[in-house]
Amino acid sequence: MAGRITASDDQLRPDPRYGDMTLSKFINCFMVRGQKATAIGIMYDALDLIQGRLDREKIEGAPETAIEVFHRALDNVRPHVEVRSKRVGGANYQVPMQLNRRRQQSLTFRWIITAAREEKGKPMAARLARELWDAARGEGKAMSVREQTHRMAEANRAFAHFAR
Repeated sequence: MAGRITASDDQLRPDPRYGDMTLSKFINCFMVRGQKATAIGIMYDALDLIQGRLDREKIEGAPETAIEVFHRALDNVRPHVEVRSKRVGGANYQVPMQLNRRRQQSLTFRWIITAAREEKGKPMAARLARELWDAARGEGKAMSVREQTHRMAEANRAFAHFAR
């Protein structure tokens, strides 16, 4: 049943360490097979790795805490448009459409998590920390997916009048 409203936002509690609702939502999306304690442990290990890197490297204009790096990464990866297939007169067109905040957030989470899971050979906390660090700097796989999505929307701008 599409478009139904759930109580998930009302039931969502902030994460224990930072008291951040967005981080709590990210942990829920990151969780596999209901193992929330494992997901929280991996996420906090990743944030600890980021904090250690921040303490070692004093970069001009860089965030001071790991949670700020997390939020900057989300802001950088967040898409504004996407293309959707629309059938008009027997032909399919890739129509660029604006995204609402919830869809932007879900795509952002999905791209970062997918990019971290695709990299092999390291612990998940290290992969996630690296992807968040790269995304905060405007680099990484998740950023390239975002740029590719925006390029597709720009290339198909001529079909924007089909959007409804």
